[in-house]
Amino acid sequence: MSDTLSGLTFRPWEDGDDLRLLEVWGGPRTPQAHEDRTMLRASSDAPFARCIVAEDSGVPVAAAVVYSSSLHPQRFWFYAEVASGLRRRGIATELLRLLRLELPDGAALKARYTVAAAGENPDAEGADGFLRAAGFSDLQRSRLVVVEPGSLPLPQFSDGGLTLDEAATGSVELSQLVAEFYNATHEWDPSTMTLGLAQTMLLGDHTGAKGAVVLRDKPKADGGRILAFAVSYDPARPEAPTEVFLGWDPALGLQDATIATRRLLGMLVHQFPVQLEVDDAMVPLALVIDELGPQEKATVIATSEIVATDA
Repeated sequence: MSDTLSGLTFRPWEDGDDLRLLEVWGGPRTPQAHEDRTMLRASSDAPFARCIVAEDSGVPVAAAVVYSSSLHPQRFWFYAEVASGLRRRGIATELLRLLRLELPDGAALKARYTVAAAGENPDAEGADGFLRAAGFSDLQRSRLVVVEPGSLPLPQFSDGGLTLDEAATGSVELSQLVAEFYNATHEWDPSTMTLGLAQTMLLGDHTGAKGAVVLRDKPKADGGRILAFAVSYDPARPEAPTEVFLGWDPALGLQDATIATRRLLGMLVHQFPVQLEVDDAMVPLALVIDELGPQEKATVIATSEIVATDA
């Protein structure tokens, strides 16, 4: 496959393009961009993926990808990046046009970009304008948040009542609840999380999960029910706060889920800060974060918008 735009050549992704593009692009400007670059990959049919690179005089300067996810089958992910000196020339638009030719008729796309981050994101306005012009609309907002130590009171535990337990990340009870929570909080992008996938993607040793705790309404021996859970992961940098995946039993009502979330988060930040990813769909947790923010007890270090062509 080849095409030209202002002297550029377009071709499929090849081994080594990641390093060639890194030389031109430089390091990622935001944590989200670092993660998004991992979407770029060789084209394949199982799973479906198509990736195109734009070259200028034989030098890769831009790339874009669409790919399917068995976990979120409704939409294809789309990601594009162009060397800073060549933006606003229609290169990403052409990459998207070429990729759409590879998709089934009527296929929906989703994409994400960082709106704001520590030190701001100079690329946000361009990404927003490009995606809106390409037919994408708001789907979900996600925030990366650091919650400060001592920002919430410690919950009151009792012998026959509220209980905090360590949980094995491999336990069936925890895995099942994690799967149910994930599916319940992703109705905006329907997911097919199962117990096995929860282990593979969120809880297994290879994910970096290093421990879990659960908050029960009473001791497990007395039939205690898990109200909320937290899984901790090694931080990206040694000096960074511990990364935590916090959730609750989706069968709880909003008030009970919010109370359980506050209590468990209060335990987690008793002495040390933690970092959380908070989608607006995670309403109980989002409410707690929105309460702590004005008090300067929680700091949003990055905000990302997820947009889709069928939103």
